[in-house]
Amino acid sequence: MLLTRPPRFESLDGSEFHKTMANTKSAIKAARKAVRLTLRNKATKTRLKTLHKAFDAAVKKNDAASSKATGQAYLSAMDRAVKSGVVHKNAVARAKSHASKYVLAK
Repeated sequence: MLLTRPPRFESLDGSEFHKTMANTKSAIKAARKAVRLTLRNKATKTRLKTLHKAFDAAVKKNDAASSKATGQAYLSAMDRAVKSGVVHKNAVARAKSHASKYVLAK
């Protein structure tokens, strides 16, 4: 007779990932945390892409005031993203270097 024991811990419900069976309590917490952080990272990256597109559009229009304003908003969002670990610091440094010639232009 084959004995099957009931699952020790619940599976991860309500996530966009497939159902996973965690073996320990810490694995359940890690899986919940991964879902939460993935959603946060996705929202942050989407906002960064939107700000970057707005900045590029302002630069293409050759509008100095608009370029400066959107560039500052974009760089500020990049700084916040690197602080929370969503974007790598070198990627932010590269973006700041590229955008600074438009933001700091007189």
